[in-house]
Amino acid sequence: MFKIVLISYQPVFLKPSSRTIMASVLITGINGFVGSHLADHVLENNLGEVSGLTRGRTVNLENIQGILERVKLISCDIADAYSVQKTIEETCPDFIFHLAAQAFVPESWRSPIETMNTNVNGSLNLFEAIRKSKCNPLIQIAGSSEEYGLVLPEETPIKETNELRPLSPYGVSKVAMDLLGFQYFKSYGMKIVRTRGFNQSGPRRGAVYVDSDWCKQVAEIEKRKRKPEVLVGNLQAFRDFTDVRDMVKAYWLALEKCKPGEVYNICSEKAWKMQDVLDKIISLSNIKNIKVREDAERLRPSDVPRLVGDCSKFRKQTGWKTQIPYEKTLEDLLNYWRQKV
Repeated sequence: MFKIVLISYQPVFLKPSSRTIMASVLITGINGFVGSHLADHVLENNLGEVSGLTRGRTVNLENIQGILERVKLISCDIADAYSVQKTIEETCPDFIFHLAAQAFVPESWRSPIETMNTNVNGSLNLFEAIRKSKCNPLIQIAGSSEEYGLVLPEETPIKETNELRPLSPYGVSKVAMDLLGFQYFKSYGMKIVRTRGFNQSGPRRGAVYVDSDWCKQVAEIEKRKRKPEVLVGNLQAFRDFTDVRDMVKAYWLALEKCKPGEVYNICSEKAWKMQDVLDKIISLSNIKNIKVREDAERLRPSDVPRLVGDCSKFRKQTGWKTQIPYEKTLEDLLNYWRQKV
């Protein structure tokens, strides 16, 4: 619990006094993978009172079942400008974490218009609602390593200054959101911190994402619900994975210690070849001789061959570093699916 003093857009947090004010925290997409873990982090550490946007009243709330009594849920479609404006005026939060998005890269090829509408227009609706309101929150917008897209071999590890060459509609949508965040900071003085998170994983990760998909398949094999064969896509790509429980700590620090208007990579700075990820998951299974078969439907029209980041700028600003090794993330993710299937 703390008070907030703002000096030249740089947040300064005061020590609790005898009269403390609990910060108001708004999370868009609170019922999603990252949003639910961020809500857990805020509540477990008594950092603020949490409200969250969900898309419709029939949305899946499984990820936040354990905290439903401790959060205020608001039914609000981020693509509906009126609904977003009404929500911001009613909540007037101190902190906003903008996580609501169409976040599955392959889906962005199948539904590019929906992806743009949710990720770009939805972000515009949020920025405009804040601009028109009397609120002056700190805002974190969750960008993506997919913004970098085509990265040349000599450009790794990737710094924030690297050219953006997105290779998917999703990547393009995140670039647009990112640059809109910068524009609203420059044009209106809105306190927007831009983060570019690299791959994040852990319990609750949706089954459409690669490592979670493989963990689910292996769990189903163990339960004799499918034959001992894992379907895969491109195993030659390299990705930089961070445990979601480390990532949400970074998101909080981004608003606590980073400079609005700036952009920060958040990543583990270690590249995992997807073949090695698959091998590790299979090694955790009690079933031997699991076969692997390439599935054409799991291959992308264009794929980023290597994404490994440099987050020295963020580390220097916040002191953050990963604490959970990816091997542990995979073990926890597999155990999550063992309970689910």
